[in-house]
Amino acid sequence: MISGYARHGRKSEASDLFPRVPVRNLFSWTAFISGLVQSGNGVDAFYLFIEMGRGVKIVDPLVLSSIVGASANLAVLELGKQIHGLVITLGYESCIFIIISNALVDMYAKCSDILAAKEIFGRMQRRDVVSWTSIIVGTAQYGQEKEALAIYDEMIYACSHVGLVSKGRYLFKSMEDYGINPSLQHYTCFLDLLSRSGQLAEAENLINAMPFKPDEPTWAALLSVCKHHNNIEMGIRVADHLLSLEPEDPSTYILLSNIYARAELGEKVSKVRKLMALMEVKKQPGYSCIELGKKSKVFYAGETTHSMKDVIFGLLKKLDAEMRRRNYVPDISSVLHDMEWQEKERQLFWHSERLAVAYGLLKAVPGTVIQVVKNLRVCGDCHTVLKFISTIMKREIVV
Repeated sequence: MISGYARHGRKSEASDLFPRVPVRNLFSWTAFISGLVQSGNGVDAFYLFIEMGRGVKIVDPLVLSSIVGASANLAVLELGKQIHGLVITLGYESCIFIIISNALVDMYAKCSDILAAKEIFGRMQRRDVVSWTSIIVGTAQYGQEKEALAIYDEMIYACSHVGLVSKGRYLFKSMEDYGINPSLQHYTCFLDLLSRSGQLAEAENLINAMPFKPDEPTWAALLSVCKHHNNIEMGIRVADHLLSLEPEDPSTYILLSNIYARAELGEKVSKVRKLMALMEVKKQPGYSCIELGKKSKVFYAGETTHSMKDVIFGLLKKLDAEMRRRNYVPDISSVLHDMEWQEKERQLFWHSERLAVAYGLLKAVPGTVIQVVKNLRVCGDCHTVLKFISTIMKREIVV
């Protein structure tokens, strides 16, 4: 009853009932404290936890995870650290007590100490959905969207090795056993599961065998995964199927160009670009925005009119020389235009995120994080360059 009252926000009834308990043991304290935390009464839960410590010698993982959760909800980092210290002292920070590790990851993430959250997550020998969700959401909210997506991909990969694909395959097969004909949507969902798990050969076999004619989004999704896994051979086959449909989505043509360019199929790249011109498909111009204080600056790819262009160019040139000294080689595969390699390197040099990062390095307070927002996906070469710059300048860079 105490737990029920507390969980549903009826704190006064729970408080009236609690003193009437003949013997206050670990279970009654835990029920009351956990209920208060669940109903958002974190401060009251802390006071009750302190009172509990005066009379109860044993503290169990459940009540500790509840108090850690209260620290997360209240964003009280120092108090959360003290509870973490108690967890370590009691020997509860182990794979056996996943509920506490999950609570600690969530607490540090919500309190913006993402490094501590990652450290605990990295030490966990056993993880569940709560573990993955906490670290992914925390990383994304901290502004590290790309890393959050990478962790998500890691989770999907991990799930594929613990039976998720097998479970999906079983469920898909069971539809036939129960006389249910899978729809195109069912096939698409299963294809997505196979693709995300890296089962590309099975995904291709399924798309060729299904009783529906695959539409543009279905082929495009598989092509995108081929590009992600760098499976160029399959990517060419999928791209040919997609091209035969005369797709309408402009982004599909850009994806096709990327695949053919990686395979060094110049004739097909030219064909796609002619179709793009015929359909008046234009690639969205890339731009990056950086905020410094209350002001924001927007940089477009290839921009040479900025008042600080000479200083920005000088810094980028200096960084480029140092990167090459450290064995950096520009990846020109993402530049689809038919031009000499020197011109392709120049195109990469003037990508908007590089301009924004250089501006931030010149204008931001030393030691602060350089945070840039871009409207398009960062190309592979810029991803490499930004890691080099971060190492050379000893600055954290988030794009």
